[in-house]
This record gives sequence, structure tokens and C-alpha cells, in this order.
Amino acid sequence: MPPATQGTAHPPEDTFRILLATDNHIGYNERDPIRGQDSINTFEEILQLARKHNVDFVLLAGDLFHENKPSRESLYRTIALLREYTMGDKPIPVELQSDPDEGKAYGFSFPAINYEDPNLNVSIPVFSIHGNHDDPQGAGAEGALCALDVLSVSGLLNYMGKIDLPVVDVEATNTGIAVRPILLRKGKSNLGMYGIGNVKDARMHFELRSNRVRMFMPRDKDNWFNLLLVHQNRVKHGPQEFVPEGMFDDSVDLVVWGHEHDCRIIPEPVAGKSYYISQPGSSVATSLADGEAIPKHVALLTIHDKEFQIEPLLLRTVRPFVIEEVVLSEVADEEGFDLSDQIEISKFLKAKANALIEKAQDEWQQRNTEIVREGGEELKPMLPLIRLKVDTTGVSEMSNPIRFGQEFQGRIANPRDMLVFHRTKKSARSAASKISADEPELSIDDPDLSVSEKLAKVRVATLVKEYLSAQELQLLGENGMSDAIQMFVEKDDIHAIQSHVNRSLKIMLKEVQANEDLQEEDLEDKLTNIKEQQDKDYVAGKAKSNAKGNGKAKATDSDAQSEDSMMMDVDTRGGGSEFDEPDSEEKPPKKKAAVKKPVPAKKAPAKKATKAQKTTRGKKVVDSDEDGIIEIPDDDEEDEEEVVTKPTKRTNRAAVLSQSQPKKAPAKKKATAAPKQSQLAFQPAATGRSSRAAASKARGRMVVDDDDDSD
Repeated sequence: MPPATQGTAHPPEDTFRILLATDNHIGYNERDPIRGQDSINTFEEILQLARKHNVDFVLLAGDLFHENKPSRESLYRTIALLREYTMGDKPIPVELQSDPDEGKAYGFSFPAINYEDPNLNVSIPVFSIHGNHDDPQGAGAEGALCALDVLSVSGLLNYMGKIDLPVVDVEATNTGIAVRPILLRKGKSNLGMYGIGNVKDARMHFELRSNRVRMFMPRDKDNWFNLLLVHQNRVKHGPQEFVPEGMFDDSVDLVVWGHEHDCRIIPEPVAGKSYYISQPGSSVATSLADGEAIPKHVALLTIHDKEFQIEPLLLRTVRPFVIEEVVLSEVADEEGFDLSDQIEISKFLKAKANALIEKAQDEWQQRNTEIVREGGEELKPMLPLIRLKVDTTGVSEMSNPIRFGQEFQGRIANPRDMLVFHRTKKSARSAASKISADEPELSIDDPDLSVSEKLAKVRVATLVKEYLSAQELQLLGENGMSDAIQMFVEKDDIHAIQSHVNRSLKIMLKEVQANEDLQEEDLEDKLTNIKEQQDKDYVAGKAKSNAKGNGKAKATDSDAQSEDSMMMDVDTRGGGSEFDEPDSEEKPPKKKAAVKKPVPAKKAPAKKATKAQKTTRGKKVVDSDEDGIIEIPDDDEEDEEEVVTKPTKRTNRAAVLSQSQPKKAPAKKKATAAPKQSQLAFQPAATGRSSRAAASKARGRMVVDDDDDSD
């Protein structure tokens, strides 16, 4: 149905009033002394608008926080504002029709919808999905959690659109994405809200193309206004690095699109579909790009039956931002200066920067005038954001942009990055065009690019992958390591790299130990093959079943692969878990060797111990994730001789090394000369080093021991 016209009036008791906003990015640049409070101040203005326009509830489409783990200050301010503006005695005229316990915290009795809790006095409910910045992470006892979970269990916000990942790989190819709505009724109008938190674009693209996004709708869905919230790439960045606009269910009436920061809040029709798309954009500028310079708005959405109307509301606390581009080769003729004269160029750029500052101040003054005319309080002056993009094509040398910006210290909010230089590529289609999906990603080794072009164009993921490829990693795949580094940088997951390395080495250990006949000279080739196979499995999302008939599939490294916990590449392999499972089912119980009398004849020499190890080749002895570090016992331990002679499993290379040790005869003489003192006389010196310690040193910590030190 088309949106209602501006003059349409409906009974208020039958009309939903909703405030739409997205990408608040609370906590962005919070350490900056000038811009640190911009995001939280604008979020407070949004809540004030909700109270001013007497809305039924607030609807947020992702990225409430800028970081996956927001700071204590950000959480404190957000909780305080939600409590200040959303709690009160105002009755809620919206009736919940769906199950209030759908999506509630497991193991607790309070409902998922906060205003259904009799212990809370909510006046303006807030509903939100997660974005790519504040998405759930981790795999603890409570599952993947994010900051929205904290706000949800505190009763301040209603978290919707959270998708649980399947625990077993075989379920991933069958489950798809299930979207359960929150059903609301106000008078004669029915509203179904469907939220899909941020998912990896490639997976979302596949799920939509394969019709695997299942939306649970009421039987009389034609009598409901169906509203969908998504947080995905709308602009095409690659073959599957976006979500096409026309791939949603035909029963949807309106799509509220998050993630894109440019404001396109007026509903736009979709070709061949009956629904519209509204893109509110961000409420704070997180990059100095052209899309961020568009005036920031939120929307007042009114819904009556199957008709809707959107009224843009200008955000007045947003810092003024002016951006402009100049081409020096074009203005040189107009202004009459030489491109080789740096002094004249700097003089021109300073005059241009001053003009942009005056323009920003005029816009701020006009905004204040409108506020006073409407009876509001005049806002305090704010330093503007200025971005001057300079095309230096044909200019041999330019001045330092940071030094140039320091002259405007105290007049603008971003003196360090006010000026940016770039050169026009010869094959560029248009200087003002965005990155095209058909163009290949730029390389850091391209000699035709300037430093500023490399920083502006090359993606971080590409830089990391190229750097890792140049290192020629012998044990770790470039793709998995690249994603782990990206998780560490973007999601602040300090355990991402360590977890990926530990799991990769664990897989290699199992593969090497499974080959009993592997010779030392073939070990390096074997490790290379395992690494290449792991890398192929990671990229393709598929893996072959274990040839030895293991019940577990090769580790999928879900945390290391994903940019967020909702991301799941479709995988056709069966069995196995997305998460690391304990090895208790496959471990043999720890056995203590029977204490034997220290008779010289009973002590096995080093070579016999090696043969005894081969008899236990079929047993699994890896039960520690401590990177295979073998500790040499102290002198006061009583069972040292048992540790030396106890059969243990090791790699074939370690066995060969242990057989080649020439220093076993002195150890034997020491035992035969004083059998009663052999247990106490064991010294961890270089001359008395056990075959196990020698093997571990030669092997480079590739041997994993499960023996615990005796007390």
C-alpha cells in the first residue's frame, strides 16, 4: 500500500506513533576532548523528541553503541538517559499480542518485553536490533552476548532480532534464518515488527537468494502492517557484499534500513515490489565523507491500518559539517597561480578553508534562529567539522596537511585531518564516484597511488591479507589469520588471535599424529599440505570427512572466521560443533604407573621406552591446550623415574630424535650405581636431560604431554 498523504488524519486511538532512528554510535571518539560527547548528546535529543511528540515507542535499527565492548562511561550515560526518559507513569496504549516470553533471558522469570513486567514502570518502550558494531560475541554459558543484552535484562530496552547460531554444523545447512515477530495492536490497527540483526552480507545474500529466511507471520497477515528492520550493506561493495533491495518477502510493507549513514529517510519504492524502504542514516558523523554531510534526521512514523506516513525531524545537536573538493589544476588558471609555487597554493587553500568555516558558522546560526522561533532554547556554539579534499594531479610537491591544519586550532573540531590530498587515476570513470563493485580492490604495492589514495581506498582486510601472504606462513592459513586479526582490531576481542592459533595447531597435531609412518624429512611437506587444506576448507566453507573415521569434523573455528557472532558461512559438512568441545569423551583415563622397586634390571633404557611408546600409538593422549610445553620436574619429586620410563605417545619425528640421543649411558650408570638414590638424584641439567625434554626442544614444542607433575 502507498504511504498516506500528508493531509490524511486518522483517529489517534487507532494510530501507532513511532520514533525511528538508527546508527547512534554512542561512544564514538569519546576520548576526543572536543567531539567526545557528540554521540551521547544527540542520543539524548532523540529521547527528548520521543517525549515531545508523545510517541508510543522508539525503534532503533542497530549500532546503538560504536564498540562491541562499550566503555563504562558510555554504558553509564546510556543507562541513565534511558531511565530518565523512558520510565514514568504515562500509560502505554499498545497491546502486546505475541508471547511476552519469546526471547527472554534463559533461566529467569521476567518477560522479554519490559513494559509487560509488573515490577517496572515503563512509559516509552525502546526496541532495538544489533548492528555490526555492537553485535553479540563469545560462546560462554549464556551464549553470545552484547551490550544490548545488558540493557535488556536491566529492563531499559527490548532487544529483538537476535539469531542463534546452530551448535552443530549439520544443522547450519537446514535451519536458515528464522524471524519471529513482535505483534502489537492499537485500537483497530495491527503491527508486526520483524527484526534481523546484522549478519554477514554474504550469508544474508545467500539466505535470501535461497528463500531460507523464514518469517513467522499471523494467519491473517494481510490485516497486519508488517515492518522489517535490517542492518546490512545497501550499497554494492562486491558480488555478495551487499543485500539487494528487492529480495525481501512480498508481505512486508516497510523496511527500515540501518548501517548506511547517509540520510534517505523519505520512503523509496522498490521496483517490482509493494514495499518501501526508509533509511534514517546515522545520528553522528563517524567519517568525514560526503554522505555524512547530509543533514541528520530521525523520523516520526505513524501507522493506521495498512497506511503509513513518515515525518522527518531534524537533529539540532549534530555538529555542523562542511565538505568540499577542489582540483588545483582547474583553479590554477582561474586564480592565476603556478602549480609549482607551494606558497601560492597554501595561500589559496587557507582562503578556501576560511570560507568553509564561515559557511558552517552561518548554517549553525540559521539552525539556532529556527530553534528560538519555535520557542526552544538557543544552543551553545560548536566548532564545525571541515573537510577540504584537494586533487593534486599535476602538482609535484605539497605541504604537510597536519601542519596546515594546526593553523586552524581552536576554530574547527578536526584540525589534524581537515586537509586530504589525492590524485585522479587515469582510468577513473568519475572523480566523485564511489568505489565500484566491478573494480578490483587496490593493492598496497601499486606504484601509481599516492599515500593518501592508499589510505582512503584500500580496505583493512585487504592490507592484512596481503601482508600475511608476503610472510609465507608455514603453519597458519592467511585467510583464517586475517579474520582473527580483524576480530582483534574491530571487535576488540583480545583472545581472537590466540584462540585461532591454538585451534589451528591442535588440528595439525592430530593430523601429524595420525600418520604413524611419517618420516622426519617428510614432516615439513606434510605440514604445508595440512595448512593448504585448512585454508581451502576455510575459504570454501566445506571440508571432507575424516578419513580415519573420527566422530568429530575438522574444527571450523567459528569465532576466528566470523566478524561477528551472527555471521555464519553456509557449511555442508556434517557432525562436529561450531565451538570447541571438551575432549573428555575420547581421553583415556589417566593411569599411574605401578611403583616398582628401584632394581637396576627393572629400569628400561631410553630405546625401550621409545618402543613402548609405539605400542600406545592408537590411544589419544592429548588433553591439554597449554601449547605442548613440557616442564622438567624439580629435585624433590619422588616419581621421576616413572616419568622417564612411562610409555607416552609422541610424533614420529620426536621418536627418531629420542632414539638418536647419545647421552643415555651415563643416566643408566647413575641408576645402577645407587639404585636407592636414583629417584632423588635426577637433575634437570643439560647432561641429564631426559629423552622427552630433548625431543621437545628439537621438535619446537610440537609434542604435547598429558602427564601431570607428581606432588
